[in-house]
Amino acid sequence: MNSSSSANQSSPPLFCLLGYSHSLDTCMLEVAVILFLAVLIIAGNLVVISVFHCAPLLHHHTTGHFIQTMAYADLLVGLCCLVPSLSLLHYLRGLNEELACKAFGYVVSVLKSVSMASLACISVDRYIAITRPLSYGTLVTPCRLRACIVLVWAYSALIFLPSFFGWGKPGYHGDVFQWCADSWETNPTFSTFIVALLYAPAALTVCFTYGSIFRICRQHTREISQRHARFSSQTESGGGERCEGCTDKRYAMVLFRITSVFYVLWMPYILYFLLESSGLYRHMAASFLTTWLAISNSFCNCLIYSLSNSVFRKGLGNLLSPLLPSCLSCAEAKKAPPPGSLRTDTRCPV
Repeated sequence: MNSSSSANQSSPPLFCLLGYSHSLDTCMLEVAVILFLAVLIIAGNLVVISVFHCAPLLHHHTTGHFIQTMAYADLLVGLCCLVPSLSLLHYLRGLNEELACKAFGYVVSVLKSVSMASLACISVDRYIAITRPLSYGTLVTPCRLRACIVLVWAYSALIFLPSFFGWGKPGYHGDVFQWCADSWETNPTFSTFIVALLYAPAALTVCFTYGSIFRICRQHTREISQRHARFSSQTESGGGERCEGCTDKRYAMVLFRITSVFYVLWMPYILYFLLESSGLYRHMAASFLTTWLAISNSFCNCLIYSLSNSVFRKGLGNLLSPLLPSCLSCAEAKKAPPPGSLRTDTRCPV
């Protein structure tokens, strides 16, 4: 009896980045954060994937294929988050920490790289659609679209592959494993390599394309307003032209919101990654919080898209109609115009 108690006292303390629960013998804060995000990410992206399969209109835009690619990648991120959760809850006691840490860090880094590259591809697609509308159908073909998606996955897998064989650390996703936090150090050369070949090109591409898109939309809106003021008698044709530009601009705004939130949530992580790699600052709690703040973007993508896109909202309503028929019928009744109103709606759909 005494030997067992002395063995318990001599056992090493549990490794935790944020907090430790003596009663449950686990890292409560880490488990709560990771499980909460995993459930949100898995549920949200399953809804996005289901809506895309149930709403054919979402496939009319080529960006829908990239959105689906992001949804599948984010869904896999949510499933991967279950690995550290189960490890912290002592369900994976026989797990090799070094192998689990490297595999988890590599896989999550690849999946987030797919999301980042997909956002850059979406911005390029919208740029081509607005700057070259007449030749868009010949430039963006289904074959090229599939090749681009395959290239995104292959490039993301290759760019982080050196880290799996010991050249640098791709991120802090696996720092919930003690070996990952203590023994796997970042390499300034590898960090510069990742920034130069992934983070910087993606960010510059997004800034250039969306900056050009909004400049062109502003110019078109100004020209349409001048033409409408000059030929006020041609109200109907001017309104139709305005609606066409409005649709492109609003769809670009939806994608711009997704991209902006992505970089807002990822910027603290990228800054900490650069500071820690250069040896200027290191803090375990900061690495954990910035990392999982960035991973939370996997849920924000589906949330923003569902709230901003009217076709997606309609598809979501059709998907949920068998489950909540009474609530949806009440909502549609509230949105329906009164019987006496015959005025046509000139607003542009998103």
